[in-house]
Amino acid sequence: MMGDCEFHIEDCLAQIGMLDPAIGAWEYVDSIGALERARQLDRTDIRGPLHGVAIGIKDIIDVGGMPTRCGTPIYALNMAKMDATCVALAKAAGAIILGKTATTELAGSHPTKTRNPQNPDYSPGGSSSGSAAAVSSGMVPMAFGTQTAGSVIRPAAYCGVVGYKPTFGLVPRGGVKLQSESLDTVGVFSRTVDDAMKWYAAMTGARLQPEPPAASDRPLRITIVTNLMDHADVDMSVAVAEAADALSAGGAKVRETRLPVIVDDAQKDQRIIQLAELARHYSVEHRDYRSQLSDAILALLDEGAAIPQHDYLDALQRTVAARKQADFLVGECDAWLMPSATGAAPKGLASTGDPVFNRLATTLHLPAINVPVYRSKKRMPLGLQLIGSRHQDEKLLATAARAIEIMRSTTHG
Repeated sequence: MMGDCEFHIEDCLAQIGMLDPAIGAWEYVDSIGALERARQLDRTDIRGPLHGVAIGIKDIIDVGGMPTRCGTPIYALNMAKMDATCVALAKAAGAIILGKTATTELAGSHPTKTRNPQNPDYSPGGSSSGSAAAVSSGMVPMAFGTQTAGSVIRPAAYCGVVGYKPTFGLVPRGGVKLQSESLDTVGVFSRTVDDAMKWYAAMTGARLQPEPPAASDRPLRITIVTNLMDHADVDMSVAVAEAADALSAGGAKVRETRLPVIVDDAQKDQRIIQLAELARHYSVEHRDYRSQLSDAILALLDEGAAIPQHDYLDALQRTVAARKQADFLVGECDAWLMPSATGAAPKGLASTGDPVFNRLATTLHLPAINVPVYRSKKRMPLGLQLIGSRHQDEKLLATAARAIEIMRSTTHG
């Protein structure tokens, strides 16, 4: 008789076979290995927080015995010998690694083959395109991604799923093809906040409390950040206003704030830091494999290599000061609220979208989570982002679960 884990994997494989030819979320699927692992788990009484959960892994993260192609022909024959640390932690928690999900070229902004399951005529976002699409389409309940600017939060928003980017440094990055030492963060896509909490527990060893902080009787305290709202389109501006009204009606204490200039400057410094470090991390590809790189990634590498060292160091110093200020400001509430993207997913596959609303949390090393509640006039997902204090990830996850419950109870969108 087929056990629960084996049945789950068979169902995921059936969904992949039926849906992925049109969506293109996967680069490699290990059906034999996944089924063998599922049968092993069905024979054990050990239950970790991810027991039997099928997971897709962004194809810049090593899984032993699987290719790590990084979205480029340069690594077409690259086979990983060992699991990345985060993958090993997931396996130790009972996860079943189903395969590798598509990433944009070297986790940059150049689009990949993946389409948005909500509407294939629209972008799934990037660079964790395949991971977001695989979860959105129901091919897997969970997938790993990474974020350097907005590569977890924005694809999650476009595809209508939960996307959680932890506090910087919380999840080990050994075995991950890095783009930026100062910014890269391993995150997760899931269908629910509860699943994201289980992933957090697997990554950190935390024992989640039966009654998380957000289940308390104290009203939520949500601060809407207005600094970048001129970048939001009409649908997104309406979604933020509706969320504010819904949260207030649900008993939350909601206020607006404009963050100080030092935080605005840190947001701008993100691009300097990312490009300068990208040029260093990809220096071999840039120097020896130019003919196999797209014009888009070459332009970024050339720009990064031209950034003066003193500009890069100045940007790093400014972000250190901004993080201290942000720790104080966000600590005055349960979470900041701002859009996850400028609006719904852009039409076509020419762009993965604008990360303008994602750079803040990434640069400040703050945990962030996409809240998938609202939709645009064209019925595409509109993601809102909750941002918490550094190393207060459990509080943020609990806040998000409670905020989603409130918003969904008071909206028909």
